[in-house]
Amino acid sequence: MKLSAGRLCLAGAVLWAILAIPPVRHLLEATMTGQMLVQIPLLALAGWGIAQGVPAWLDRALARWDHRGISGLLLASLTGMVWMLPLAMDASLEVTLAKFLSLPLLVGAPIALSWPRAGFVVRGVVLMEVIATTLRLGWLYLVSPVRLCSNYLLDDQQRLGQLFIAIGFAILLLLVWKLMWGRIDTSRISGQDSDTGDG
Repeated sequence: MKLSAGRLCLAGAVLWAILAIPPVRHLLEATMTGQMLVQIPLLALAGWGIAQGVPAWLDRALARWDHRGISGLLLASLTGMVWMLPLAMDASLEVTLAKFLSLPLLVGAPIALSWPRAGFVVRGVVLMEVIATTLRLGWLYLVSPVRLCSNYLLDDQQRLGQLFIAIGFAILLLLVWKLMWGRIDTSRISGQDSDTGDG
């Protein structure tokens, strides 16, 4: 059953509040893996859910500055990459408010609003950059002989590197499978192009 926009918005707000509860936050931030692969994605997911409740008039206004979803996806990509840096991970334990505001509002919400506007090429570029970034960071965390984050142990860092590499290859295999055997629906994109041309 497909959830309504209002319920998704409420679910996103509830998830955001749960992640902010001190015991939950401390548990997820206790390890690099918990922070990077659980807390950060869930904060972005909360923003995605909240964005489902954006009024139509505001969505149309934002669309004028978000041609084919490029602006929003670029904002989300740059913000996400900042929080993947070792220095930012260390700092996030002290500047919790910045993380809890930027990830839902500057990563999750832009993805929710911009992804439907993006065409095949833009989506492909974003997905390939996601794959490249996870593999690069995975390799960095795995082979570094020293701790890159002063708040986490070396074995935790290497474990995160292994998971990053596994996730990168999993996304790559899924994308290849989708391109070779899946069905890519371009009718919606064509319809958007027609609407843009009429405007």
